[in-house]
Amino acid sequence: MDLKASPSTKSYAANKGVDLEELARKTGRSTLGREDVDAHLGGNAPAMGGPDQSRYWAVDHAAQGPVSEEPLSRMAKVAAANLSAAHALIPQVTHHDRADISAVDALRKAWRAEAQARGLKLTALAFHVMALAQCLRAFPRFNASLSADGETLILKDYVHIGIAVDTPHGLMVPVIRNADRKGLWELSAEIADLAARAQARKIGPDEMGGASMSISNLGGIGGIGFSPIVNPPELAILGITRTGTVTLWEGDTPRPVPMVPLDLSYDHRVINGADAARFMARYCQLLADPRNMMV
Repeated sequence: MDLKASPSTKSYAANKGVDLEELARKTGRSTLGREDVDAHLGGNAPAMGGPDQSRYWAVDHAAQGPVSEEPLSRMAKVAAANLSAAHALIPQVTHHDRADISAVDALRKAWRAEAQARGLKLTALAFHVMALAQCLRAFPRFNASLSADGETLILKDYVHIGIAVDTPHGLMVPVIRNADRKGLWELSAEIADLAARAQARKIGPDEMGGASMSISNLGGIGGIGFSPIVNPPELAILGITRTGTVTLWEGDTPRPVPMVPLDLSYDHRVINGADAARFMARYCQLLADPRNMMV
């Protein structure tokens, strides 16, 4: 096999003790890059600030002015390594969309008294989880993972949804198991419980990981969109930002509509742009008419 690899890739592989000729035979590929070496070594990108990246970060910042130091927490270090690997190894694309949330807002207002009677706050996030669960059932390729060698698609017959929670200790992603089997009130209660226990660092290891797909919700903070990074072995992640009023036209008549921005990042090795567009079209339909989700 006529191996094609850049000099930097060959040097990187030699430093890591990886035989590129053997790797080419194993993968059946004639063109290899640094990411192939990382994948062969277990899919881990170099640690943040490690020797392979020191030429970028080995700077005497104090020479420019006063500085102070803040050690990264263990959780932050783990997140940095995972995000670096995901960004380096996954060809990610982000599809941007927005959904009419007026019907969701109307239901939240109509059911506020019942929510209070149940001791709950009915948030829009519960509707998002319900819509995502139904879409994952309707589009099985989104509810899947690639095998470690990248040659087999593993389709899941369960729907577990991760909810990213911003805590003082770092980002945590507790998981709602079997979200497609739960009603709106049960989802609301579980979201509130997981978020509270994540803030208090009372989430157990068995409540993290194994998600079909995750949601990163910045709606309570702000923004009009972003590109969330796919959390492997998941194949997609949904980002949500703050709802804003958009003017839509019905003929010559303007109509203000509350619209929520949605950002779907996905692994392009498995999911194509048309797949993502259809997924989000269905998602937006469910949010626009949420009673259909509860039939």
